[in-house]
Amino acid sequence: MKKLLATLMAAAMALSLAACGSTSSSAAPESAPADAGSSSAATSEAASESTSAEPITMNVAYMPNYSSLVEVVTADKMGYFEEEGIDVNLVQFQDGPTIIAAMENGSIDVGYIGSGAHKLCINGQAKIFCFAHVGNGDRVMALKSHGIETAADLAGKTIGYSAGTSSEAILNKTLASAGLSMSDVNAMEMEASGIVSAMISGSLDACALWSPSTLAVEEELGDDVIELADNLSFSDSSASVSSWICMSEYADANYDNLLRFTRALYKAKDYRADEANAEQISQWIAEECGLDFDTVYAQRGDAEWLTSQEMMDEVNDGTIESLYKSQQDGFIASGDVEAEVPVSDYVMFDLMKEAAA
Repeated sequence: MKKLLATLMAAAMALSLAACGSTSSSAAPESAPADAGSSSAATSEAASESTSAEPITMNVAYMPNYSSLVEVVTADKMGYFEEEGIDVNLVQFQDGPTIIAAMENGSIDVGYIGSGAHKLCINGQAKIFCFAHVGNGDRVMALKSHGIETAADLAGKTIGYSAGTSSEAILNKTLASAGLSMSDVNAMEMEASGIVSAMISGSLDACALWSPSTLAVEEELGDDVIELADNLSFSDSSASVSSWICMSEYADANYDNLLRFTRALYKAKDYRADEANAEQISQWIAEECGLDFDTVYAQRGDAEWLTSQEMMDEVNDGTIESLYKSQQDGFIASGDVEAEVPVSDYVMFDLMKEAAA
């Protein structure tokens, strides 16, 4: 996985040059970057200030997988949110678009989204206040027994996907790589859990999914499953970036809350980056989601896990901005975004830097 971010960074920079506290679980109810100095996720001074801050409760949306929960669960279990005076209420959702919808109706304050839902941020529906990671957890998978060996064989086939998510994004890219589009296949919009069941029953010929659903399909169907594409298949044209987001109105009214939340995430990034902690984190996530430990632990390689310092180095040298630009270029190419938008319009780089100061 150490090659993952390097590969995507190189592609992103090339494109840029060319175009450029306890947790209670519930059911689902801006600036342009400027150089910042060397950072640590949380200084003793910041910690001292946060302990005297007014206690707050934040409703936090997540998806039931390792990548979505690794930072927020760690921040909770290690007491990082408590240090910031934050009580987090974790709320589970199945995908990014429904998380953004919940933010719009006011039931969610902040949340984690995968790559596919970023088009909504680019189109002005939400703001990114913290970079999460670049991932490789999405797959387009097919059944060899249904006559599929390559992406070109998807023509006329029935394919399950989840609209508005990274599932739809990677399916569009895979079809385009074979000279196909959604109109050339029988595309079935479904929830992730339904896609898994339909694949296992043979009702679908192929699907576009993210981890851990991809692992469930592989485990059940074994050698009959063929992987047609993953995120790295398209690293030369689009980066699969995940982020922490909120509504613009929430950011304007609750900037300090976001700052405190982000400081806790930075500490969690540092704990998470140590591979020796992956087993403990996986256990926490399994307990939170009600998932099998082995299923969660198998997802630990779905992304490149940066420390807070590594992330800030890449914020300051423009790498992170280039990754978001690459991601946006992919959405423009697919037609999900009509025109280029300055990355700084929807990514709060200044907040990231202030949280690290």
